[in-house]
Amino acid sequence: MAERPYTLLSCGMSIDGYVDDTTQERLLLSNEADFDRVDAVRAQCDAILVGAGTIRQDNPRLLVRSAARRAERIARGDDPDPVKVTVTGSCHLDPAASFFTTGESAKLVYCATSAVDDARKLLGDRATVVDGGDPVDVRVVSADLGARGVRRLMVEGGGQMHTQFLTAGLADELQLVVAPFFVGDSRAPRFVHDGVFPWSAGNRATLAEVRPIGDVVLLRYALSERFG
Repeated sequence: MAERPYTLLSCGMSIDGYVDDTTQERLLLSNEADFDRVDAVRAQCDAILVGAGTIRQDNPRLLVRSAARRAERIARGDDPDPVKVTVTGSCHLDPAASFFTTGESAKLVYCATSAVDDARKLLGDRATVVDGGDPVDVRVVSADLGARGVRRLMVEGGGQMHTQFLTAGLADELQLVVAPFFVGDSRAPRFVHDGVFPWSAGNRATLAEVRPIGDVVLLRYALSERFG
């Protein structure tokens, strides 16, 4: 059996723990220097995963931006961009979303068993639809990605995906960037949802690095023995 991917969670949040506000526009929680750092991390990964809600809300492209990093990936025999992965229960996704229409790398959609047929009809050849269980189980997703040769997985959100990977004990590393402002609105989405996490007051996560990046700060946590 293939080993599950080394799994790195990446998130930006406000001082009070929110990843967005309640407006229609995307809330920028980082700066150009940190965006470039994230681009470098992406370039070292085999796949990037986001939840379906992130695709609907933010319409991300999930591409490596730097031409030099893209060239380095090609030189070592990889595609210019990592494989794109999403997880959805219902597959209420727009086939015209940037997730599906940008980049030449493979796109994988893990959806609930009951939605597989409809998802394949909806997406056609734009993505490979995979049965993720009913409901979708991130353990199944992780194991299948490992079997497909994904060695390093970057999970970029949203809160439901971060919560599921953390509570399932599938996270090896957390890179958390804190922006220097408050959102102050309990209706806004938070970094994680309620759940039973392996790390608690009696089992603290290991803080491996603290790095100021302009006006934000990166907190890097080791969450497993595989860290690094």
